[in-house]
Amino acid sequence: MTQLDADTWWMVLDVGRLVLKHGLCGGQFLHIKCGDGQLLRRPISVARTQWDEPEDTAALIFEIRGEGTRWLSQRKVGDKLDVLGPLGNGFDVAQEGRYLLVGGGIGVPPLMEIGELLKWPRTAVLGFRTKAKAFPAIVSRFEEHCEQTYICTDDGTLGRHGFVDGQVRDILARGNNFTSVLACGPKPMLKNVAKAAAEFGVPCQVSMEERMACGVGACLGCAVRMKDGTMKHVCKDGPVFDAGEVDWDA
Repeated sequence: MTQLDADTWWMVLDVGRLVLKHGLCGGQFLHIKCGDGQLLRRPISVARTQWDEPEDTAALIFEIRGEGTRWLSQRKVGDKLDVLGPLGNGFDVAQEGRYLLVGGGIGVPPLMEIGELLKWPRTAVLGFRTKAKAFPAIVSRFEEHCEQTYICTDDGTLGRHGFVDGQVRDILARGNNFTSVLACGPKPMLKNVAKAAAEFGVPCQVSMEERMACGVGACLGCAVRMKDGTMKHVCKDGPVFDAGEVDWDA
């Protein structure tokens, strides 16, 4: 367990054979029971996985947002967790081409594995509230493995001053012929990135975040409306969706 700042933690779990045998990968999530006093599990996105011995590992990078995640941040080496997984569907990167990875805040870590391991060329645009939240331990991994990495901050203390969609538009306007945009972050960011990708005719996949209860599609806690009027579950049908299918005005 590594503390990145007062609210952000990097946890590495031994996860048995979830990677090797069950295909756990970055962009999916684990549903974690956070203490006996918390009724609902907490969905935590997977940043990086690795086959290992004697057990596979999964890195989780999360922020403290309540009592459940605070409890999780207090775990020590050797503690055991009650975990459901792998859950959800990650990004589809099977097609050969060039990919534009766009992350915002705590939506950056779920793109880490693709940023490091994708065999196709990729460019990253990473957005943070301020320089202090652009943790070198995370950003350096994109800088090492991506063709180019652009940083944006809301307050202008690092990189470009402003939101990531402005940088995305500038990149796409240069005609780099991207196969797809892969975006993960808060919903307003995803909506703006999806709009920018559509303006340039580039397919876009978005990883959405909603409050979850069961994590397996049995309840309606994480339902999102699609343009065709149907409802889909972030936990089961997502968290990654084709941006063109999502009703962004719902």
